[in-house]
Amino acid sequence: MAGAGTSKGMVCVPSVRIVGPGRAGSSLADALAAAGWDVAPAVGRADAPGGAAAGVDVCVVAVPDRRIADVARAIDPVPTTVVAHLAGSMGADVLAPHPRRAAIHPLASLPDACRGAATLSAGVWWAVDGDPGVLSLIADLHGRVVEVPPDARAAYHAAACIAANHVVALLAQVERVAAGAGLPAAPFYDLAAGALANARAGGAPGALTGPAARGDHATIAAHLAAIGPGEADLYTALAAAAAALAGRPAPDRPGAATSIGELAACR
Repeated sequence: MAGAGTSKGMVCVPSVRIVGPGRAGSSLADALAAAGWDVAPAVGRADAPGGAAAGVDVCVVAVPDRRIADVARAIDPVPTTVVAHLAGSMGADVLAPHPRRAAIHPLASLPDACRGAATLSAGVWWAVDGDPGVLSLIADLHGRVVEVPPDARAAYHAAACIAANHVVALLAQVERVAAGAGLPAAPFYDLAAGALANARAGGAPGALTGPAARGDHATIAAHLAAIGPGEADLYTALAAAAAALAGRPAPDRPGAATSIGELAACR
């Protein structure tokens, strides 16, 4: 990247400054430092951000989504510096008035700076919008790019939350139900990994198995009775989704429940 990078010997080293050195910002800073970037001193909450874009190739605004626009307006524009944010649901336009601006959202879970930096260094997908000057940053982290324009970013971010956050919430239910039966979680994590691999290889519909896919509503009712009312709502919602994915109609046998939703009454 041509710009404000520092010179070490005869090599021009690209430079970055992080505004908001929290979990995501620190993960990125550590990953870029390991990749050979010059990481300028971060701008924290107590610091004035006006000069944050000066003297660096990329200035990353890594603050909570609701603060991005205000913080960006507080940074003095520099014509040669790309100002970028890490939010998934917003495009680059929120960074106006900076002439070079980009949105770069890593599709990765960053639980803390140490594990986050290792994850980013290993190469992840990045949802990108705006100035192509950020592509060298992603390339130096061995990342892969998917271009997501502003009008698609809310739906993109919803899919990302389902893939990561909601899956973790589901796995928490797996842990609770397994523990209630006196069983360890490890076998079920292996099962989940296999199901994910199957879905990735052939698509979700072809990977679906189990009682909802078979239309086995009696087994679903037995599950609801076993897991108790505290777990029933989530199980019932997902069983309904699985049945719809399989194209299974509600049972219409005399005396049977007429929909999966009604099976909650059987518990």
